[in-house]
Amino acid sequence: MLVAVAFVSGAMLLWPYVRRSSGGPWVSTLQATQMINREDALVLDVREPTEFDNGHLLGARNMPLGSVEARAGELDKHKAKPVIVICGDGNRASKAATILREKGFANVVNLAGGFPAWQQAGLPVVK
Repeated sequence: MLVAVAFVSGAMLLWPYVRRSSGGPWVSTLQATQMINREDALVLDVREPTEFDNGHLLGARNMPLGSVEARAGELDKHKAKPVIVICGDGNRASKAATILREKGFANVVNLAGGFPAWQQAGLPVVK
């Protein structure tokens, strides 16, 4: 029984690292603001429109995860720019980032902690 508990607790400790390694590079809110200000990064919010309408980053573009693959062509003019993908918790952003990389976007990153991390940092939000 103790071995099972030790195994499960160890797995729970490692899970965040495993999850972060998938979906590509992750950036903090500080790194994201620097990318937005210095490199004119595109912020792609892959949450649903109702979530987006409740609050989003200034200048963010909403494209729900379910439509990213079909609508990726709309973002072709931004292929040379960095793209910061954001969602509620990072799961949808990882999937969207993978899709964008497959479509030829070279510099795609995920916002660590998603939209809640942005709010928690006290950064500007549009409602």
